[in-house]
Amino acid sequence: MGASLALGARFARRELRGGIKGLRIVLACLALGVAAIAAVGTLRSATEAGLAADGARILGGDVAVRIASLPMPEATQDWIRARGARLSSVVEMRAMAVAPSGERSLVELKVVDGQYPIYGALELDPPLPAGPQGTSPSLAAGDVALEPLVAERLNLAPGDRLRLGEASFRLAGLIRSEPDKVASPAILGPRAMIPMADLARTGLIQPGSLIHYEYRIGLPPGASVPGFIRELRAASQDDGGWRIRAAGEAAPGVNRFLDRAASFLTLAGLTALLVGGIGVATGVRAWLDQRARTIATLRCLGAPSRVIFLTYLIQVAALSAIGILLGLVAGQGLTLLGAQAFADALPVPPQLGIYPGPLAEAALYGALTALAFALWPLARAREIPGAALFRDTVQRVSVRPRLKLLAVNALAVVALVALVIGSADQPAFAAGFCAAAGATLLLFRLGAGLLMRLARRMQGQGRPAWRLGLANLHRPGAPTPLLLVALGIGLTTLSAVAMIEGNLRHQLSQQLPGAAPNFYFIDIQSDQAARFDALARGLPGVTEVKRVPSLRARITAVMGVPVEQMQVAEDSRWALRGDRGLTYAAEPPEGTKLVGGEWWPADYRGPPLLSLDARLAEGWGVAVGDTVRLNVLGRDLDFRIANLRQIEWQGLGLNFVLVASPGMLEAAPHTHIATVRGDAARDSAVLRAVTDAFPNVSGIRVRDALQAVTGLLERLGVALSAVSGLTLLAGGLVLAGAMAAGQRRRIRDAVVLKVIGASRGQIRRAWMVEFGLVGLTAGLLAAACGTAASWAVARYVMRTDWTFLPGTLAATILGCTALTLVLGYAGTALALRARAAPLLRNE
Repeated sequence: MGASLALGARFARRELRGGIKGLRIVLACLALGVAAIAAVGTLRSATEAGLAADGARILGGDVAVRIASLPMPEATQDWIRARGARLSSVVEMRAMAVAPSGERSLVELKVVDGQYPIYGALELDPPLPAGPQGTSPSLAAGDVALEPLVAERLNLAPGDRLRLGEASFRLAGLIRSEPDKVASPAILGPRAMIPMADLARTGLIQPGSLIHYEYRIGLPPGASVPGFIRELRAASQDDGGWRIRAAGEAAPGVNRFLDRAASFLTLAGLTALLVGGIGVATGVRAWLDQRARTIATLRCLGAPSRVIFLTYLIQVAALSAIGILLGLVAGQGLTLLGAQAFADALPVPPQLGIYPGPLAEAALYGALTALAFALWPLARAREIPGAALFRDTVQRVSVRPRLKLLAVNALAVVALVALVIGSADQPAFAAGFCAAAGATLLLFRLGAGLLMRLARRMQGQGRPAWRLGLANLHRPGAPTPLLLVALGIGLTTLSAVAMIEGNLRHQLSQQLPGAAPNFYFIDIQSDQAARFDALARGLPGVTEVKRVPSLRARITAVMGVPVEQMQVAEDSRWALRGDRGLTYAAEPPEGTKLVGGEWWPADYRGPPLLSLDARLAEGWGVAVGDTVRLNVLGRDLDFRIANLRQIEWQGLGLNFVLVASPGMLEAAPHTHIATVRGDAARDSAVLRAVTDAFPNVSGIRVRDALQAVTGLLERLGVALSAVSGLTLLAGGLVLAGAMAAGQRRRIRDAVVLKVIGASRGQIRRAWMVEFGLVGLTAGLLAAACGTAASWAVARYVMRTDWTFLPGTLAATILGCTALTLVLGYAGTALALRARAAPLLRNE
């Protein structure tokens, strides 16, 4: 074995001196896929490093505590201060900012004390005056800070006055930097900030109001954060409803988003790499075809098959290593571009650098892909006898690799699949991706076989150009399967992404505007409910007012199992984190569709019952009759599931995943939430009338929320298009490689046909028939696969309705056919330029 390896290495070195022209496609395909995977992994690691390095500033302290509805007891606050820690209190809620002109805007109100911020600095324009004795500057009593967007909407400048709730404030400045913005983001409106001393006079804190209390803790030097958290839990009145985070968990939502986005983009890069793997197989096969005479000569001179196999395996391995290295270098460059392109979307500036983990993972992806796709054509060349190689381009010899090499090939494929699943944030989704990729490859290969069989049956029919084009599809060594697979995978991804994006836009543009209300009004007090209904229904342009009670509840256990110990489906875990909305109702909400159990009687006053979202019940593994424990206002209550509902969220109506029976909850302090529908032209007047009459009530304009979602979808669409474009680029490389691999044969065919009297037009039309049929078949199969993939993603991943979009599929089919014809015409034009005499003399 050692002698064979040494001899193979010597032959490989000599052959590589002649250049790598035949293997450029291998380099390009591997470099593209590896670069994509390396860039995604490196950017994720750099962002996570930025979060870890600046976690205390992002969180607002070494430890943060978030409590819904009720403040932290004074005894617990004293306990914290007694340990030498600094404590800052923050209150978060929603409110309406009202300008002197009467214009108003929903804001996310942040109420801060004099210790805020413990880490970092609040930067305003104009800057705040310095605090006493070098302390951090802070807002003075009666001042408010606004994000520039609010000031622009309300046409306010520093020094102007505005109203929040029942209190008037002076605009001290515009917020330029909020140090803990990532840990407490403004979701439904821009940020407004006031000092804690002014909270009471706003009148915004009412029983049942949607309020969150945040406490940021700066520990003394040398203190153990985990130890402090354990002691805090033991010393506090935390019943499990407090959300306690350390600096390393400053933004768990951001981390989850980064993990899932990176997993998705890694799978997209892997798709490009798999398509590139086909290019590897194509390039290796074409390269071996070019060296067929050399191999045949060596075999006839007695060279062992093992030496020949090692010779070309070493060459492929060396060039694959170069391609992987180029991909890693390119990935670092793409990371820099990505950091600049997504600077506004990333929570912190990424700490760019060399991260060995993502680079090693990308290199391993590339190596396994090269091995999995290159081994078969190498093994095939090993098994073909010398005499057969001389005629292999005309009459293919059917051989199979040896069992040992087949086992190695299968092991490489299994290792690649294991790497995909093992490194994914959602292993089940990654496994489905691998299965779908394998099924798609098989489908396109079967489609190519069917096309070749149909072409063979239709042979001899029609004009000469048509007959010649059909013959090209099924002749020995025809590239039909390769062309179909190369085109199909990229176009399947493109059509699936286009269908998903189109469905999202369809949901917004076609369904939501007609069904959605104009406003949500929140924090309506129980003693204001009747007056609110009367006022809203009496306003000009209002056609419908609906109102329901609203409480906050936290799910603490299901069937007696604490939520921390539950094993649930990933897409249902969100409901177990934090507080959830809860309402009670005697009658089923309008549009209720029960899929299990029965609704309780209107006069029911027995033990508490619960109506639960059917999708959550499926994810948790519960059914009618099981129990769910809810913590309502600090008290644990057990509810028996009476029925399951199928909730349609598209109408944006008053839907709750948790609806309780009336009785017990009616006496609890709570607020109400209402929707108002009517003439959109009267929106400003309706908002003004309601918030003037009820300063504590906040109005959320649904149109603004939809515009924000539409903007997000546009950015998402750009990202998805870029991802699909990457896969299509890989497919284009493979297609170009396939064209180049067959170009020598096409030149010879063109010369022979011209010599026997065929015109350039006849040859061109024949090849256009060939490429047109390949493109049309690939387009039809890609449209079908993309449709199935988009349906599966919409139904089982995004949990939304799916609509068939024939225009999108038609564009895919026509675009595929046109692309194939353009590339085919380019190759045909080059082949037709070849002169007959030099080729015939050489032959």
